[in-house]
Amino acid sequence: MEKLPDTFVKGFHDEASVRKMKYNALGRTGLHVSEISFGSGTLSKFYGLLGETEGVKAVHLALKKGINYVDTAPYYGQGRSEEILGQAFKDVPRQAYYIATKVGRYEMEYDKMFDYSAKKTRESIERSLKLLGVDYLDVVQIHDVEFSADLNVIVNETLPTLELLRDEGKLRFIGVSAYPIDVLQKIISMAKGRFDTVLCYSRYTLIDDALKRYLPFFEENNLAVICASGHGMGLFTNAGPQPWHPAHDQTKQICLEASEFCKHEGIEFGKLAMYHFIQINGPATFLSGMQTEDLVRINLDAFYDGLTTKEHEVLAHLKKSIFSKNKHADWEGIEVRRYWDTMNAIKKL
Repeated sequence: MEKLPDTFVKGFHDEASVRKMKYNALGRTGLHVSEISFGSGTLSKFYGLLGETEGVKAVHLALKKGINYVDTAPYYGQGRSEEILGQAFKDVPRQAYYIATKVGRYEMEYDKMFDYSAKKTRESIERSLKLLGVDYLDVVQIHDVEFSADLNVIVNETLPTLELLRDEGKLRFIGVSAYPIDVLQKIISMAKGRFDTVLCYSRYTLIDDALKRYLPFFEENNLAVICASGHGMGLFTNAGPQPWHPAHDQTKQICLEASEFCKHEGIEFGKLAMYHFIQINGPATFLSGMQTEDLVRINLDAFYDGLTTKEHEVLAHLKKSIFSKNKHADWEGIEVRRYWDTMNAIKKL
């Protein structure tokens, strides 16, 4: 690229890598974000044990290579992800990155998991600022709104609180996230013009292309689309899904079959998933969890260099012979039903 992005800092960045990276407008925000962005849900126990040093190194490598958008949430390790990022940011100029976090989803215990109240929203932002070690947040997203018993609470309490915090200079832009995209469409319509970004995760993957149908709606509403988790929260990796993964059992088995085939062929399944993920046109950035320096390199390799002939052949085989057997394109409703069944059982105690 001819012009370096606003986040470029001479002496910190690998300038050749920054010039190689593609930067896109983040909707109407005025920010330009790297096409590949850093997801930090992996900087928590959700994806196995991780040493802080290892996580910090992954963040530093990603930023120096030109990735400038970092996403986190209080729910990721109940603050652990934000804490590790805070340690990493101590050695990084604030100009070099945009940081996005979330509000609304917090604890592992079901009765403490969600809180969209004004009070909790303000407390959450203050805690995130402290853990991350920053004076302001670039983007704050309302997390997993499909779990709210009433979307009016989001529109009339959570969102106005974030707007007040924006006026106070503690955040710059406001977004919303959910797994069911029809819920996102509904809440965006309820609060027309008040959101800047929308985060859709695991909705453009090797088994699901639902995001395609909603891109025109997001574009009409001038929203920056953050397309997240092309690895399906670990489904499409050699390591396979975590025990908590909400996908159907058949989907998990098919993904494990694909993983075993890739390992037998000496191929990293996650690289194939990453390559497929970034082929869709429209999103401002593709957000991917990167727990280690190796994962940063694999994802950037898929972006910059694509796939080898053998990797293309393996990907074609997976699509034709393995994923064609899958009966479930998504896992909509599974987590929500589990949550409300548990909450109703708690109420009866």
